[in-house]
Amino acid sequence: MSEQPSEPPRISAMDSRTIVELCKQHTMWSWSKSGPLQPLAFERAEGVYLYTPEGKRYLDFNSQLMSVNIGHSHPKVLARMKDAIDGHMLFAAPSAATPVRARLGQRLAELVPGDINSFFFTLGGAEANENAIKAARLYTGRHKILSRYRSYHGATHAAMQMTGDPRRWANEPGASGFVRVMDPIPYDFSFGNTDAERTANHLRYLEEIIQYEGPHTIAAMFVETVIGTNGIQPPPEGWLAGLRALLDKYGILLVCDEVMCGFGRTGKLFAFEHFGAQPDILTMAKGLTSSYVPLGAMGVTDKIAAHFRDNVFWGGLTYNAHPFCLAVAEAVLDVMLEEDMVGNAARMQHVMLAEMAALKARHPSVRDFRAIGLFGAIELQKDRQGTRMAPYNGSHPAIDRMMAFFKQEGLFTISHWWTLMCNPPLSITEAELREGFAIIDRGLAITDEAVEG
Repeated sequence: MSEQPSEPPRISAMDSRTIVELCKQHTMWSWSKSGPLQPLAFERAEGVYLYTPEGKRYLDFNSQLMSVNIGHSHPKVLARMKDAIDGHMLFAAPSAATPVRARLGQRLAELVPGDINSFFFTLGGAEANENAIKAARLYTGRHKILSRYRSYHGATHAAMQMTGDPRRWANEPGASGFVRVMDPIPYDFSFGNTDAERTANHLRYLEEIIQYEGPHTIAAMFVETVIGTNGIQPPPEGWLAGLRALLDKYGILLVCDEVMCGFGRTGKLFAFEHFGAQPDILTMAKGLTSSYVPLGAMGVTDKIAAHFRDNVFWGGLTYNAHPFCLAVAEAVLDVMLEEDMVGNAARMQHVMLAEMAALKARHPSVRDFRAIGLFGAIELQKDRQGTRMAPYNGSHPAIDRMMAFFKQEGLFTISHWWTLMCNPPLSITEAELREGFAIIDRGLAITDEAVEG
């Protein structure tokens, strides 16, 4: 597991203020008004820590974007990256066969459970989902795609139309054929109070939606196996297996989006392993290379792969199956498995849940909490009746002040509406995990003051 590094030397000639000013002057920022934005400037990272040019250390409690799964700057991966740079080929067109493409495809076929044995390599998760939409439509000859409102599938055009959360609104109108449904655990509406009720009632509701839309028109349903930015929400017990059976009844493909929850994040290599159901298509990215370089993939079952041996797959971009990125993925998978980081995520789940339970007991602003592996979130409330502290697609001044406090205290994470994310690298130790929750404990005093009644 990670060890606390020594204070690093300064690398850049620029200080934080200069870096931020130049970045704001000459670059654009995602999901933000750039004017009031005050980003942190990082120039170095190691293990679970990030460093500013001035040497201030931050505990990375969100693996940047739930993606640096093995921790920052792992020496074994860096060494393999240097070896790849010194090799004979840094780029090959996606029409070429390369040794690393052969090896990584075979490796993933061995690692992914079931008969998902063929992979289409992309440069990220949204692109993997775009290609999964194409594959589902081409394979089935149907057009419509089902997805959930409580979801995020990426910011490219079609992936944005599958996305349910309000980031979709400004990107509409979009392409046709996308049908969104409520989740078995929506934000406010309830399908029941127990997992059994939620599963039974939601699947009954979903089957009625399928009938309304026409089963013969629906190619696939996309689900985040464990919902990510919209609350780190595992499905109710029995739901994914029930969904699998329902979709099979109508010849609809199940696509599991594991861009965020895959590669050990939940305490298993793939999140669907928890829930007793096998997807037809699996999408992945982020943890595949620990985000050291861009890479995503779409995995398909043998039956779907056989279809595309006889029929054209109408998709592809210049950097698909990029040899350097594939080499980094090989190295990351080796480290993740050799150092049992997936097992560490499973073991640390108990520590995280205990810390969260203690926070809820102490802080009136804590509404709820969840964690599966090292995939966790804390919900905040503005009153003791459980009203969420921030509105949908909004924030709250107390949450803003709390996040500023975390920056001051050396904790890096993000909040999404009323939810505080707790998703550190899978290499984190128990001591480092408790270090992060100690800072959160102090910061929650700020949101406690905003609780009404």
